[in-house]
Amino acid sequence: MNNLKKPVEIKSPSGKLGVLLPGMGAVATTFIAGVLGIKRGLGLPIGSLTQMATIRIGKRSLSNFPKISDYVPLVKLDQLEFGGWDIFDDSCYKAALKAGVLEQTILSPLKVELDQIIPMKAVFDRNYVKKLDGTNVKKIKTKMDGAKMLMEDIELFKDEKKVDRLVAV
Repeated sequence: MNNLKKPVEIKSPSGKLGVLLPGMGAVATTFIAGVLGIKRGLGLPIGSLTQMATIRIGKRSLSNFPKISDYVPLVKLDQLEFGGWDIFDDSCYKAALKAGVLEQTILSPLKVELDQIIPMKAVFDRNYVKKLDGTNVKKIKTKMDGAKMLMEDIELFKDEKKVDRLVAV
């Protein structure tokens, strides 16, 4: 049986989507700042597959190339809530400044929003990452303790931010 011929039902997104990031350093803060900047109209979503790319629909002879975001029901950028964990307790603004990936002129208009995103304490084991150490770390006895604490963090984030669903990147 060929499953490709079956129609696929894609439910429309509803409510807010929580985006949780393990590690809120250079990559994560650049991602967050980029989305916040786009939401505020400070730039275009250049490089974003979901926001700028197109998809071909039908036969090649048809000139039907809608944006992916117009074809697939995706959550709008203003419905995203960011959070995550890091071994340092710097806000996203301070972490982005330290990382030096984005210039201060880009970060300054987003300071208030970025300062409000503070990482939760991380589950961290120096046996796996020997050259890094931080103070924003959960005290755990077993890996299961750490997993349970992360599950509690996820539920707390979901309740505090009033998000309907979550994704971890």
